Amino acid sequence: MTGDGPDDRRAPDRDGARVVPLHPAAPAEPAAPAHPTRARRRAEPRRAARRSGPTPVAPVRAVPEPATDAAASVDTGAEPGLPPDWEAALADALAFLRRRLTGDYAVDEFGFDAELTDNVVLPLLRPLYRTWFRVETTGLHHVPDEGGALVVANHSGTIPLDALMTSVALHDDHPAHRHLRMLGADLVFRLPVVGQLSRKHGSTLACNADAERLLADGELVGVWPEGFKGIGKPFADRYKLQRFGRGGFVSAALRTGKPIIPCSIVGAEETYPKIADIPSLARLLNIPYFPVTPTFPLLGPLGAVPLPSKWLIEFGEPISTAELGPDAADDPMLVFNLADQVRETIQLTLYRLLGRRRGAFRG
Repeated sequence: MTGDGPDDRRAPDRDGARVVPLHPAAPAEPAAPAHPTRARRRAEPRRAARRSGPTPVAPVRAVPEPATDAAASVDTGAEPGLPPDWEAALADALAFLRRRLTGDYAVDEFGFDAELTDNVVLPLLRPLYRTWFRVETTGLHHVPDEGGALVVANHSGTIPLDALMTSVALHDDHPAHRHLRMLGADLVFRLPVVGQLSRKHGSTLACNADAERLLADGELVGVWPEGFKGIGKPFADRYKLQRFGRGGFVSAALRTGKPIIPCSIVGAEETYPKIADIPSLARLLNIPYFPVTPTFPLLGPLGAVPLPSKWLIEFGEPISTAELGPDAADDPMLVFNLADQVRETIQLTLYRLLGRRRGAFRG
């Protein structure tokens, strides 16, 4: 007997009746879903979509790509972290070194090297001028933009920093950026390194012949008539001008017909307050004085660091000499009176500046 399984078995046919299955097959029912609620949820959106038509698609908005560092930054031609003009500064420095090595630079008859002064000496002095001493300069309009003039200033401070700060003021703060040709004592030019550097910076020997030649050439000349008596005086005599010598600076101005500009400097007295002197060491070293300050020689090399006093520099109204003529330089009384006039002008200005300053180290 063959068949497809137990449902194919039939009952016996005794009276010709039709044969029916012994176990009639039940109608097939669809399989129930494993989770009717979840299936209904999945079917409902599809039925709703057929009733309402196609679902509108939201427009796609373009999202801008994040800008890269190269696109976001402004192209200045400079490397990151460097000043924008570093390439020009580097080129200038290399050109300066090349000229120094090849000797392609100019030096005048007195040894003044303007390029070395602008690129080496003045940059070394500027931190003292701007940050350490915080120098305030007034009266620069009294200094001519061109042509010769004689700047006469008070002298103090144990070490002549006042002359150097005056040269920075006239170069950096004056509209014409003038170089000050300073007249110095012969001791300055006998010192190793210092003497040569002073020549390069524009200094020359304090004598009438050199002063007159510089003034006649249209240079701005600086003189400190107090000399070593001024810078070497004790701190107790601060801001009290010493004698101005024989007035040789007046004779140079009269012979060339150039104006005399009084200059008053406040602040240098407090940089190295001289409280004592050691004459025996001064004679041994062949120097005018061996100073003792609150920090030197007690602190050794650290005692050479100047105290950060507040500085004020004022250039007074010029005193004209052109109408007096060159022959007036041979009149000792006239020379003395002019020198005394300059000295009194500086002294009165010092008192006024001291009254304006809030303190020796404030400002």
